[in-house]
Amino acid sequence: MAHIALLLVSLLALPITLSAAQALPVGSSPSWRILALLISTVGLPFALLSTTSPLLQAWLAQRGERRDPYRLFVISNLASLAALVAYPWAIEPWLGTAMQARLWSLLYALYVVLVALVAFASARRAHARSLDAPAPALSVSPLVPTLTTRRWLGWVALSALASYELVAVTNHLTQNIPSMPMMWVLPLGVYLLTFTLCFDGQRWYRPRAFRAAALIAVAAMCWMLDDERFVHRIVLQASTFGSGLFVICMVCHGELARDRPPAQQLTAFYLCVAAGGALGGAAVGLGAPALLPGYFEVEIGLVLATLAVLWRSSRRSRVWAAAGASVMLGAAATATYRIDDATSDVVMMSRNFYGVLRVREFGSHADVGTLQRHLVHGSILHGKQYLDDALRRLPTTYYVASSGIGRLLHAYGERPLTVGVVGLGAGTLAAYGRRGDTYRFFEIDPDVVRVAREYFSFLGDCPAAVDVMVGDGRMLLQRGRDEPRFDVLAVDAFSGDSIPVHLLTREAVALYLDRVDADGVIALHVSNRYLDLRPVVERIATELKLQLAYVEDRIDDSDGPEKTSSDWILLARDRRVLDRDIIRTGTRPLPPSRPGRVWSDDYSNIVAAMSLVKPAD
Repeated sequence: MAHIALLLVSLLALPITLSAAQALPVGSSPSWRILALLISTVGLPFALLSTTSPLLQAWLAQRGERRDPYRLFVISNLASLAALVAYPWAIEPWLGTAMQARLWSLLYALYVVLVALVAFASARRAHARSLDAPAPALSVSPLVPTLTTRRWLGWVALSALASYELVAVTNHLTQNIPSMPMMWVLPLGVYLLTFTLCFDGQRWYRPRAFRAAALIAVAAMCWMLDDERFVHRIVLQASTFGSGLFVICMVCHGELARDRPPAQQLTAFYLCVAAGGALGGAAVGLGAPALLPGYFEVEIGLVLATLAVLWRSSRRSRVWAAAGASVMLGAAATATYRIDDATSDVVMMSRNFYGVLRVREFGSHADVGTLQRHLVHGSILHGKQYLDDALRRLPTTYYVASSGIGRLLHAYGERPLTVGVVGLGAGTLAAYGRRGDTYRFFEIDPDVVRVAREYFSFLGDCPAAVDVMVGDGRMLLQRGRDEPRFDVLAVDAFSGDSIPVHLLTREAVALYLDRVDADGVIALHVSNRYLDLRPVVERIATELKLQLAYVEDRIDDSDGPEKTSSDWILLARDRRVLDRDIIRTGTRPLPPSRPGRVWSDDYSNIVAAMSLVKPAD
């Protein structure tokens, strides 16, 4: 009855939507702000949904039937896996978020009704049995062994290690290598699949085979980490780490399944599994950003995985122990090498919620003209500056004079400009600032602001009036509607290797349009390895009746080392603004694209934008 009451209360949270009114104030850690926001919105329905599997299994066990209640856990994880695969391919491309919320809310209400019906049916059966049998169905009989603290801790440890490996491998695939969009789907799918297989019975998990395979998998992943030739081989990285995660999770979940207690104690078992999963995920998601300067948790995880294999097979032969110890030493050596490599040539390294920032310095102090600093976020270059006084104000990388933004800023001649930039990086665009200009940068990561001011001099050298505002660019632009409009508004914010979706919707571009002058220009940086964002921008431009110029800037033999290939799309109300010679000579026709829906705050389709284009130079 208490559970049904909570289910009815949870209906008040429907539909599950996030609005600007629910946004929490900036100031605390983003991790805790997001956690608090989720708890205040989806928290109660999420908590109740998470109890469904163990609760139904307990009710099934009360019936005294011979059917294994753990089979419901298999069905639960199999359904989660199916939903994970279906969402990006069968749901998101066809339904907007508002419709998804309404449909999900309807299904959740149906779920509440079904659980209530099952609860009443179980209560009636329990009452009927109580009239015939003096002892409660779930009382622990003398035949049921007492759960020891060691066994509880073992369940927590195995579950925590699997969850830790899931998040660590996901971080590696989505941050430490040039990742493709939705790379996180692979490890999560593997994780759910191992739960399904291991609790489906003993036919899938063979302890000796998988323990040996786990040592081989750890060795293979160490090799991938050690050899730089494999960094950009996405398929090889994804297959190796995906397979490695599968084997390690099979060991963890297989050992859990082998050690599961009788049905009378399954709720205690699931409590330990849930607690371990939360601890493992929190160790990487919350603990690692606070304690580690870089993404080193996958290396630490390989050492822990080897220790777990040795722990679960401690009674095997000396040869086995020697093999396990050798792999563990190899994993430890890999962790040491990776940490040393990540910190070489590094003058600054920091990590927070938004990722890992490194400032690397190259060149020889004997030849000042070769000295340069690079700002790297994850594996993506976000700015470069020469330290020589004669070169330090030279625009570099994606912002050279021949780039779309470089041509646009030069096109205005000597006229004083008001320029807005969403995304700071090293502050390279400030190199174009002149006395009388105003440059305002919007940057969500406070560490980027600190690094740009302390380790690069683009902002300090700029004779223009420079202002940096910390926060989400779109929200800050929304709040600044009454402020002077921009001549140029450049959107150069990147999360990993792509623009965050909420900065590339119809509503976002309409906001940018409202914040530029009548003859102003919006410059969108769409360079990307695996997303083709050009059709997305083209559809929005057509919808808003904007003129468009696509500037594709590629490296050729006459270019210097300061240049990086880039793709910029310029949007304006007036075609004459984009037909200036310096822009027109760099403009290329957009490649033909298939028809598609316009991205909006209610709809986006990352799958449709995925393209295996050649990585930029």
